[in-house]
Amino acid sequence: MATANRNPEIRKDAVNNRLVILSPARSRRPSDFKSKTQAKSDSNPSSNAQPQCPFCAGNEHQCAPEIFRTPEDSTSDWNVRVIENLYPALSRDPEVKSEGEEYVHANSASGEVSLGGFGFHDVIIESPVHSVHLPDLSPSGVAVVLLAYKKRIEQLCAIDSISYVQVFKNHGASAGASMSHSHSQILALPVIPSTASTRLNSMKEYHDQTGKCVLCNIRTNKLLIDESTHFISISPFASTFAFETWIVPRYHSSHYHELDEDKAADLGGLLKLTLQKLSIQLNDPPYNFMIHTSPLQVTSSQLPYTHWYIQIVPQLSTIGGFEMGTGCYINPVFPEDAAKILREVEVPTRE
Repeated sequence: MATANRNPEIRKDAVNNRLVILSPARSRRPSDFKSKTQAKSDSNPSSNAQPQCPFCAGNEHQCAPEIFRTPEDSTSDWNVRVIENLYPALSRDPEVKSEGEEYVHANSASGEVSLGGFGFHDVIIESPVHSVHLPDLSPSGVAVVLLAYKKRIEQLCAIDSISYVQVFKNHGASAGASMSHSHSQILALPVIPSTASTRLNSMKEYHDQTGKCVLCNIRTNKLLIDESTHFISISPFASTFAFETWIVPRYHSSHYHELDEDKAADLGGLLKLTLQKLSIQLNDPPYNFMIHTSPLQVTSSQLPYTHWYIQIVPQLSTIGGFEMGTGCYINPVFPEDAAKILREVEVPTRE
């Protein structure tokens, strides 16, 4: 059925316990969706290095302290560097104080909480070359980035006060990227964010009702885009955003950092393909991708229903007052249509 002939629907996302309105009347044809501005806006994209860019090879001294690089014994020929964020959202000092504590103590009945802003905020530089973006890397090159995420999460696991780790990438200025050099970020928190708690509770509710993991049992009919040995890419049944795409392990796994080298290589190929298809179809849109993993300390009873996945959100529209007020988003593109369009995108092969 063509989108123009569809009636609006209200769907529930069983993974995140979120309602979505699918309203095709508010859009043009799904195939007409394009980003108005391309995310790659380098002034000289053909240049391998930018003198003013601290992320380029040769400018390492301009960066915050390095945590590690890949390969470990490399000098100027590194592939990936993980560094501290020069402008961190959180303090690495575990004794950092909260200025709001005095207010909370004076108003203990208010139910408000104020904690010191302790945590870790790191940057993963995905390539030494300024003009090379994540989908430009080979599948094995993408896997190196994915394994850098894994290694850093494993390091953070050793810190007892860290409860949750969020890996994310902002591509393009309107998606939140302050640097055009391809990079992603990791934030490690001493608390579990409410969206993660809601996700876990929703997964538990589904498991209690069905005896199954919601992502192991995820619907793929008409929603499947591509698949590899260990992963699938889909348009989720209750997509919050137009052309939102999930990459889900076909095997049950609670934590991203359980990823091994074989599965990282497989995921690298599918992530590269997915980003290429979104770029071709949507005119290289700004996008965000997030790895939704489980809290670091989960109980054995939580393992059967917790399952990690990657969410990719092209930035094709803005959020309005209705979405802010209700938490219910209006998506003008049915996921079945988005999946069909992305399935049919042909990615040129390099000679």
